[in-house]
Amino acid sequence: MSTRIFVLFCLLITVLLFTGLAEAQQPNKMPRIGLIGASGTTNNPRSNFNVFLQGLRDLGYVDGKTIVIEYRNAEGKLDLIPILVDELIQLKVDVLVTTNPTAIQAAKQATKTIPIVMVSSADPVATGIVDSLAHPGGNITGLSLLARDLSGKRLELLAETVPGLRRVGVLSDADSSAAAIGLKEYEAAARAMKIQLQPQEVRGRSPDLESAIQALTKGRADALVTVRTSVLNLYAKRIADLAIKNRLPSMFEVNAYVEAGGLMSYANSDAESFKRAANYVDRLLKGAKPADLPVEQPTKFELVINLKTAKQIDLTIPPNVLARADKVIK
Repeated sequence: MSTRIFVLFCLLITVLLFTGLAEAQQPNKMPRIGLIGASGTTNNPRSNFNVFLQGLRDLGYVDGKTIVIEYRNAEGKLDLIPILVDELIQLKVDVLVTTNPTAIQAAKQATKTIPIVMVSSADPVATGIVDSLAHPGGNITGLSLLARDLSGKRLELLAETVPGLRRVGVLSDADSSAAAIGLKEYEAAARAMKIQLQPQEVRGRSPDLESAIQALTKGRADALVTVRTSVLNLYAKRIADLAIKNRLPSMFEVNAYVEAGGLMSYANSDAESFKRAANYVDRLLKGAKPADLPVEQPTKFELVINLKTAKQIDLTIPPNVLARADKVIK
C-alpha cells in the first residue's frame, strides 16, 4: 500500500469515527406536542391546560426535559385559530391537541398525517370529525365532552327546583352547528315533559347577551338553559350575572358557569377528560394509530349548585335536589 493511499485511509477512518462520536453525543430528539387553546388562561392551576400538563407529568413527560410543549392561545379571537393550527403543523409537531371545534375542523383540513387528539364539546360524529366513536378512522381521536342525553336530565332538575316551571329559555350561538344539534335535544326532552321552550340566539364574537336575556324575561321564561359553545364559554360570568339581574334560575352544561355565578349545572368533569387526553398522547407517542383508538365519552357527571346565587334570586333549593349535589357553592 502506498503512503498516499495509507494516509487517505487513515483520514477516512478518522472522519467516520468523529462522525459516529458526534452523532452518539447528540441528544435524542424530544417529541413535540402542539396544543391550541381558544380562550383559557394558564395562570389558574385548575385550568384545563394545567390539568393536561399534570396528566402528562403523571405519565413521566416533563415539558423541556422529555417533551416540548408548543402552546398557542387564540385568546378569544376564533378567526386566528386556523393560523395557529398552520403554525404548529409547520413546526412538525408529533401530536396536535385541541379542544375548540373550529380548531379541530381546521386541523382536520390541514393535515392527514399528524395525529390529532381532540377534547370536543361538539358531537364529533354529527359534525363529521370522525366516522364513529368506536372506529374514528383517519388521524383524529380523543374524547367527546358531549353527553346530549343529559339535556332531559337538566330540564328535570330545573322542574324539581323551580316551582311551576312551564317555559324555559334556551340561549344558543346562531353561528354554531353544535348549538343547533343541542337545541334539538332540548326540544325532544321538553316535548316529553310538556315544557315549552323559548329559543334565543346570539351571534358574533361579541354577542348582545343583555338584549337576549331581556327578551327571555319579556317572553315570561321561568328559567334559562345555555347551550355550550366555544363563544358562549367566553362569557360565562356575564351570562350568570345577567341571569341573576333578571332573576332567572339558570342551568348550564359546564360546571365553570356555576363557579362564575350560575345557579346549577349538570355536566361531566372537564378536568377528568383533559387528564385522559394525556393518556391518548402517551399512546400515540408510543406508536398507536389514531384510527385504532376509540373516542371516549364521559362517564362521570356532577351536579353543582350555587346557593349564594339561589339566595340572590330568592329561590329555595329543595332538600331532595340539594342532597344529590356533588358540589355546593356557598
